[in-house]
Amino acid sequence: MQSESERGRRKIEWAEKHMKVIARIRDEFRKSKPFRGLKIGMALHVEAKTAVLVLTLIDGGADVAITGCNPMSSQDDVSEALREMGVKCYARRGMSEEEYYSALRKVASFKPDIVIDDGADLIFLLHTDRELSKVNVMGASEETTTGIIRLRAMEREGVLRFPVIAVNDAYTKYLFDNRYGTGQSAIDGVMRSTNLLLAGKCVVVAGYGWCGRGIAMRARGMGANVVVTEVDEIRALEAVMDGFRVMPMIEAAKIGDFFITATGDRDVIRREHFSVMKDGAVLANAGHFNVEINLDDLESLSRSKRVIRDNVTEYDLGSKKLYLLAEGRLVNLVAGDGHPVEVMDMSFSDQALAARYIAENASKLENRVYRLPEELDRKVARLKLESMGVSIDELTEEQKAYLSDWRQGT
Repeated sequence: MQSESERGRRKIEWAEKHMKVIARIRDEFRKSKPFRGLKIGMALHVEAKTAVLVLTLIDGGADVAITGCNPMSSQDDVSEALREMGVKCYARRGMSEEEYYSALRKVASFKPDIVIDDGADLIFLLHTDRELSKVNVMGASEETTTGIIRLRAMEREGVLRFPVIAVNDAYTKYLFDNRYGTGQSAIDGVMRSTNLLLAGKCVVVAGYGWCGRGIAMRARGMGANVVVTEVDEIRALEAVMDGFRVMPMIEAAKIGDFFITATGDRDVIRREHFSVMKDGAVLANAGHFNVEINLDDLESLSRSKRVIRDNVTEYDLGSKKLYLLAEGRLVNLVAGDGHPVEVMDMSFSDQALAARYIAENASKLENRVYRLPEELDRKVARLKLESMGVSIDELTEEQKAYLSDWRQGT
């Protein structure tokens, strides 16, 4: 029988085999050692793809400490494998809120020079804890839309005390990770949890950002009738033009069989929506924090609840029963393995290159949120195409001249 750490190692090996872009970057790091003498503190979903990023940074000379960025999303076998490899890993699945923040404090107390975060909880702690706010951080990178929203608010208020690279805003991150990664993995989490058919069902997707687009696309591909809810006029119009029905949540709540939230905001589904839902409606969240489905409202409306399947909790409202997946947390990571390996290959390559950029340029950066430099974004795209055996055209000198000369006409 395999030990827990052996299972974790085999998961990591499988991820490594399919992460061809970060493998190229890892080779570069082995030779140049860009993180020699530096500490990197990380708060990410600790699973196999994340482990590949950790090992890439270590090969680049870094001393790494890592914990989870969500109490339920880490995989214990991968965490154990990392610990056996000598990594300071404090992640564990099923942490209490107190344990979760204790683990974050351990990473912060490691006094990292560079921070890699997902959701900005670690960065926030390094700003708000009296002792930890003294840690001299060169810079950080942030993985998610939710985290970037928090960090831009900190920048506006003038409290951000070190530069942050918004990895989430890289084209090779959000166009692929958010859309194709979340699209596939969220649907996978719902299907693993419920074993129910999506074809012919009404799937309500809350939010039509890049994550919502991906979920809606994949749900339609499974044969579902998809309804989108939005608060942004332009995104709502785009959803309509993409062929989806768009309506307010109070109307969608009456007809939905499955609900998947992906907005980054709180109370997207709440008391008035639960009250009009059909018996048997399934509720799932694909946003970073477990605030999109109002759990207090659901609890207060229910006479009782019970776990009926792994990651499925049945709430009895008397006249009907509603089913909450993954405790309202990230359904793709709590009930599944997260984004596909090949997608995270790009996202974690962005993170690795962002860390190197910080190591080399921190003294030139102001305390604000930056995009990942375009040349690094394009490098990841180029390496990805090469790994797929895809070639593209190049502009001729005449074409370059034509595009740069405003005098050119027909």
